[in-house]
Amino acid sequence: MNLKLFFALALSIFILSFIFSCAGIPKNAKPVENFEAKRYLGAWYEMARLDYKFERDMDNVVAQYSMKDNGEIKVFNSGYNTKKEKWTSAKGSAKFTENEKIAALKVSFFKPFYGGYNVIAIDPNYKYALVAGSNLKYLWLLSREKTMPEEIKQQYLKLAKEVGYDTSNLIWVAQDKNNPNLSGK
Repeated sequence: MNLKLFFALALSIFILSFIFSCAGIPKNAKPVENFEAKRYLGAWYEMARLDYKFERDMDNVVAQYSMKDNGEIKVFNSGYNTKKEKWTSAKGSAKFTENEKIAALKVSFFKPFYGGYNVIAIDPNYKYALVAGSNLKYLWLLSREKTMPEEIKQQYLKLAKEVGYDTSNLIWVAQDKNNPNLSGK
């Protein structure tokens, strides 16, 4: 086998393993069962997150979810970049990895690359959610309102620590501006 073919094959295997591994869930996390996808749709304010490059310097972040005709979920994230002093947004889509009753999804903003999106806690009224990514680098606390009750926040932080997250690294997101993107574009 020539060297070019070997490297092309090795790169292909690496890319495929990366694509399929990104839609997982942390070892000690469990997605919500008996999940009601239609109740989850709508706007969610980001209360806290672990920092990563696509949301760096962002406040007033809102994630909006709606159902597409093909059964996938339309994702529209927006927020205010405090360094650039402007509103930014990103469109993507999400699919359930098993079925709509298990809150394990994979989301993509750059197809064919997917990342894990796993609702690991949600209150009975679908007002507050704890979302784990594919590994311990991604975590979000979400609320239907611009605030979250302290009791819920502490409950979700405790669960995140039990999963293995270092919650001391969470960024607490300001929700002090009215996001002009709340129309669900």
